[in-house]
Amino acid sequence: MKKLPLLFSIYLFIVSCKHDVEWPEYLGGPDRNHYSPLDQINVKNVNQLEIAWQYHTNDTSAQNQCNPIVVDGRLYATTASVEVFALDAATGQEIWRYRSVRDTQWFSKSRGVVYWEDGNDKRILFSAGSNLYALDAEKGTLIKDFGDSGYVDLKKGLGELAQNKFVAAPTPGTVFKHFIIMPLHLSESAGAAPGFIQCFDIKTGKLQWIFKTIPGPGEFGYDTWEKDNYKNNQVGGANAWAGMSIDRDREIVYVPTGSAAFDFYGGNRKGNNLFANCLLALDANTGKRIWHYQFTHHDVWDRDLPAPPNLIKINRNGKIIDAVAQITKQGYVFVFDRETGEPIFPIDEVPVPTDGVQGEVLSPTQPIPRLPEPFARNTLSENDINPK
Repeated sequence: MKKLPLLFSIYLFIVSCKHDVEWPEYLGGPDRNHYSPLDQINVKNVNQLEIAWQYHTNDTSAQNQCNPIVVDGRLYATTASVEVFALDAATGQEIWRYRSVRDTQWFSKSRGVVYWEDGNDKRILFSAGSNLYALDAEKGTLIKDFGDSGYVDLKKGLGELAQNKFVAAPTPGTVFKHFIIMPLHLSESAGAAPGFIQCFDIKTGKLQWIFKTIPGPGEFGYDTWEKDNYKNNQVGGANAWAGMSIDRDREIVYVPTGSAAFDFYGGNRKGNNLFANCLLALDANTGKRIWHYQFTHHDVWDRDLPAPPNLIKINRNGKIIDAVAQITKQGYVFVFDRETGEPIFPIDEVPVPTDGVQGEVLSPTQPIPRLPEPFARNTLSENDINPK
């Protein structure tokens, strides 16, 4: 299949939009709701849009998954090979482009960048390979006093055995004060690194805290694994590859985690395997667990959480509830009180089949919410298959 350079296209209506409305974070804001209050473009006039400008990245090395952000009239994004650039959002004119990571280390796909500022100190943070970089947002140059002359190694807090394993972070981190809380993308094999949640100081690159998604002895959840699983010799994963949302007023970060690895066999990790397949509510200052909920016990189906949770408000019986909603690969939506983790709607532990391959011990129940109704079909029978 022929590869084409990515085009960033902006349409004429956007140029004349309200000047005080931006897109400063991944998926639009800390609630990850993909929402903008702009209403000049609507169903009545969308067919009148015309291209205002295009930017050719001239990078055909891979697919581009970037979600650009717009701050102070500038658009920040990445190319397919994780070159970072800044454009004038009104004209598409390139302001700067940072290329130096391309030939110096392995890189992965990038879903976007992070913007942070403190007075005149304005920074763009992004990941390539296992490194987190900090650039001057005005100039596009490395900030040398961040970490090791401009970058930090995301393997730093994962333990000795993880140092030679695959670790990346294509999804942007989440900003809280002068910290950035990082998701990780890992292998899904038996040799995967552990998917610990790490928080770094944006000014210095110093590792601030770690939350272990595979607990060690004496830590909550340790008894949901086999004795030595925490050592990362055969078991890993439970990582937050999908990204996070954050309630900055409450100082809580909401972290959806993936499956333990190896994904499709758990005979060497018997138990429910906390904190794999969980929504974690963590104190953003310290990384301490406030509450959690596990959506799949002892996952052997790769049912990791596929998206960051949405922070929403619900009117229930005349009372406004600040809630967090998490979708799953099974087509369910689970909704919780943001502060307590109490389900807004009842959740049933439903008996499920437990026969599996030799050595496997499956959970006898799995959680299913009564409401909302599933947004996708989550069963398949022989009657659904076309014999032709």
